[in-house]
Order: sequence, then C-alpha cells, then structure tokens
Amino acid sequence: MKFALCNEVLQPLAFDAQCRLARELGYDGLEVAPFTLAADPTQLTDAEIAGIRRTAEDNGLEIFGLHWLLVAPAGLSIVSADAALRLRTQEVMVRLVEICAALGGRYLVHGSPKQRSVPEGSTRAEAWARARECLSAAAAAAARCGVTYCLEPLSRRETDLFNTVEEAARMVEEIGQPALRTMIDCSAAGQTESEPVHLLMERWLPTGLIGHVQANDPNRRGPGQGDLDFGPILRVLREQEAHFPGIVAVEPFDYVPDGPGCAARSIRYLREVEELG
Repeated sequence: MKFALCNEVLQPLAFDAQCRLARELGYDGLEVAPFTLAADPTQLTDAEIAGIRRTAEDNGLEIFGLHWLLVAPAGLSIVSADAALRLRTQEVMVRLVEICAALGGRYLVHGSPKQRSVPEGSTRAEAWARARECLSAAAAAAARCGVTYCLEPLSRRETDLFNTVEEAARMVEEIGQPALRTMIDCSAAGQTESEPVHLLMERWLPTGLIGHVQANDPNRRGPGQGDLDFGPILRVLREQEAHFPGIVAVEPFDYVPDGPGCAARSIRYLREVEELG
C-alpha cells in the first residue's frame, strides 16, 4: 500500500519544498490540486509540466494523481444551464486529464462541490443530464490517456449532487466507460453513508467501480485525529487487494496543529496501523 499526501496541505510552501517535506515525513507520493500549480493550470506548458514531474521524482516521490479539479480557472460548472460554460468546463476537464498523464499520474478525483451543485432554476434531473455530458467527455479523454477519472461522492453539507457511492456509481454505469469510476472519501462516507466505512468498502470494492480512496476523518481532520478507526479500513483494503489500486491519499481539510503537523501525524498514524496489521 502506498500513501499520498494532498499537496495543498503544505501550502504556502513552494512545490519543491512540499516534495522535500512530504518525502521526509514518509509519504510515497503526492496527489496534486491543480490550482496550487498555476492560476490557470490549463495554461501550463509542456516544459513546465515536465519540470513539475521532475521535481517530484528528484525528491523520490511520484505524482499519483490530481484532485480538486475545477477550482481554477474560476467560474466553471458541469451543471450550468449555459451550454457554452459547460463546454468550457469540459475543455478544462479534458486538459487536466492530459496534464495528469504527463505528470505520470494514474487517476483524477472529481470533487469540486460548488461546480456541480444543482443551480437555481434547474431540476435535479436537468443537472444530472448536464453532469453526464461533461463527465462523458472527461471519461473519453481518460481512456485515451490511460488514466482513471473518479467521480467523488461528497457530503450533503458540501453539495446536493452525488452524495453517496451508490449515486455516483449509477452515473458511472450510465456512462459505461471503463476509465470512469467512483471512489471513497472516508470523511464524506462517514458523514453520509448508512454503514461504517470499512463495510462500505467491503461491499463496493469487488464491483470494480472504486478507483481510489482518500483518508480523512468525518471531523475533517487527518486520519487518527478523530473517532474513525482506520484499522478495519486498511484491513479491508489489504483483503481486497485485487480490486484496489493500492494508493491511499491523505486529504484533511482542518489542519491541526497546522499543515505540516497534520501531515506528519496522519502518516505516522497510518504507518502504525499498517504495521499492526
């Protein structure tokens, strides 16, 4: 099992400093939020992308994937009634797929709650259909580039569309593109799902629809900083190795005592749990 750190946790450190610290703390790689790389990450040149990848590799890290995709550029939406805006959003999604592949990444995590919540004046069915259009374009790009695009279920406090694994899986199955999957975010699952996170994983991993796992507590802090026991979670991931890509990304939102401190506590806790088996 490999552990990634979501790199925004280490902001405002420069990217090379993020890499050095992540490696020193014991992470195997980074899961990168594109908005941390540039004001408009779609404008990164091939040379700049190659430089980012080289910086990670020089520090002994892989860039495993991308997440928090639609923060920048501003104003994007996969559910807007504005067809031109949705097309622009699709273009960004496709470009991020290409960037992920160029960075050596394996997956993208589509969370971005504000950019998918049902807009005023639209029905849920209309928002669903518009989202399907955008996600289909991203899935096709992911297939071309050899990466996986994961639709992330998020809690109802963040968005009103795709809140459970079942709901996200229904969209994945509607689109029917093997490069499109869903994933499990432990914090969101702990807030929204009707069963414990490890049992949720036990049920869904064998379906082949789960492309990634993010580790965090329902209190939005790092793993080990709340009540969620990651022992059963890591046990299920080991037992379901044939159905699990093998990467767990640490993604806290509330950094206690601060970003570096939270990152350090999280990986120490996960390594200890892993050792205990």
